[in-house]
Amino acid sequence: MAFVDTLEFGHDDRRAIYQYVERHGTATMDELEDELPVDPGGLRHHVAILKRDGYLEADGDHYHVALDAGAEEEYASGEVTFHIRPARQVDLAGVVGAIRQVARERRYIVAESVADEIDHQDALLRHNELESRMFFVATVADEVVGWVHIHAPELDKLSHTAELTVGVIEDYRGHGIGSHLLARGLEWAGSNGYERVYNSVPSTNDVAIEFLAEHGWETEAVREGHYKIDGEYVDEVMMAVSL
Repeated sequence: MAFVDTLEFGHDDRRAIYQYVERHGTATMDELEDELPVDPGGLRHHVAILKRDGYLEADGDHYHVALDAGAEEEYASGEVTFHIRPARQVDLAGVVGAIRQVARERRYIVAESVADEIDHQDALLRHNELESRMFFVATVADEVVGWVHIHAPELDKLSHTAELTVGVIEDYRGHGIGSHLLARGLEWAGSNGYERVYNSVPSTNDVAIEFLAEHGWETEAVREGHYKIDGEYVDEVMMAVSL
């Protein structure tokens, strides 16, 4: 199910079930029965229809929003073997930890706000009438070492655009992980109808600016003094790529 599709459930109870799972990241049938004013017999029927129509998937006893995001891929660079795959709700703590490790360098303000948001919401992925949010992760020995995040508002006039953040913790840089994450995120964005993707970083983040430029991104604008980092005013560099 593409994120840019209109959500059409055909029944108020199905909408309520989907919204509960989407808002909480995951839910069991017992939780749905306890929290929603839906007849238990009807609840199971509606969940079955949501699964059939591609809105929900089951991971054991837990239901989560269904995403057509592709399979896990394995890569090797020197002595490092890593995997790139769609993120799952169970990755939330690992994603927050990875983003905050990168954000501690004080050079990726937007990513820091993303970590705060998903940690506060306790939900990694979003797809509702207001916004869509997708993550892919890079893992080494099941540890999240990097991420790519695509976020888009569900507004007609902006439906062709999305914002992206991408990062790899310092110990695992230099192995091409960031490039693979970026490619996976842009591939997903393009296949889901987004035509233009944006990323904004402080002008002091030379590594990120160079990385994006090497992958075909262009600087579209510079907002002078937009950030205040360690008491110093720093410009924001707004970069974009067309898909």
